Amino acid sequence: MNQHNLSSFIWSVADLLRGDYKQSEYGKVILPFTVLRRLDCVLAPTKEAVLKEKQKREDAGINPEPFLLKKSGLLFYNTSPLDIKKLMGDQDNIAENMFSYIDAFSPAVRDIFECFDFHTQVQRLDKAGLLYLVTEKFANIDLHPEFVSTGVA
Repeated sequence: MNQHNLSSFIWSVADLLRGDYKQSEYGKVILPFTVLRRLDCVLAPTKEAVLKEKQKREDAGINPEPFLLKKSGLLFYNTSPLDIKKLMGDQDNIAENMFSYIDAFSPAVRDIFECFDFHTQVQRLDKAGLLYLVTEKFANIDLHPEFVSTGVA
């Protein structure tokens, strides 16, 4: 994704927020959703393996965390069967499902979303009737590392 497309995307999200959010508050929504979508894309290749590993370790009565980290190949994981695209399948319960999805991340990632005060923004978006629309925007953008670099050389 080139910088122009990313910029256009961000402005399209800002257009949705206009009226319910002040311009100075757009970042309270756009930044955590961008991080969420990026994490979602980064974890996609190992999602099924992580879910299977979680079940296997819980069935054995073993703390699954170190095994989940190994399966994800990263320093974080998510144990929800949901992802951003699957959140779109239940419009009536999108806020509850979003909370469940966020809570299924490993502790360090949950801390990030707590710092963003993301639960408050999800509730605010839901109350304004914007949560589904904003989530849909992010569900339809590919922030996979293959298409958007980390900028680290």
